[in-house]
Amino acid sequence: MITIRKYEERDAENVKFACLNAEGYNSITDEATIMLVLHTFCEYYIEREPENCFVVDADGKAVGFIISAESFEPYKKALHEEYCEKVKPFGEQRYEWSKASTEIHEKFRDEYPAHFHINILPEYQRVGAGGKLLDTLFEHYRNKGVKGIMLCCSAANEVGLNFYKKYGFTVLDETKDDVAFGMKL
Repeated sequence: MITIRKYEERDAENVKFACLNAEGYNSITDEATIMLVLHTFCEYYIEREPENCFVVDADGKAVGFIISAESFEPYKKALHEEYCEKVKPFGEQRYEWSKASTEIHEKFRDEYPAHFHINILPEYQRVGAGGKLLDTLFEHYRNKGVKGIMLCCSAANEVGLNFYKKYGFTVLDETKDDVAFGMKL
């Protein structure tokens, strides 16, 4: 059974595994790339916003995670301002992506104040866990009075793009690297 629960320290190793494997980096051995992935939506956000981190749980084991922000400011601070500088040594392309993503989020922040990112192991995505997770996350936001939610996906991830479109998200903005989706709640 798939459930969502709050992140706990004991989840760290499984969350790292889910982060690397959900993003398709499991075959990469380059240490710099692995460290970059682990410092993105994994360790770096959890370190700063643990109350907004949730674990996708299957039989007591973290098989994915969600980072969530009910307003733009904590998301911007952790994942764009601070993180942007942290990844600069790992490559200009990642740094530029982070800056461009910040600009997209800034443009839609009033209409779609909540932001999230989901990583889940592919075998759990295939059994419909993604939709269940979104339903739970939306209910969480509605209960808090949040009126709009937004996320950005890699433009290269066709499966992810189609999933969010089918689920009812609207494309707000698109660059060669990123697609911003929004949904009113």
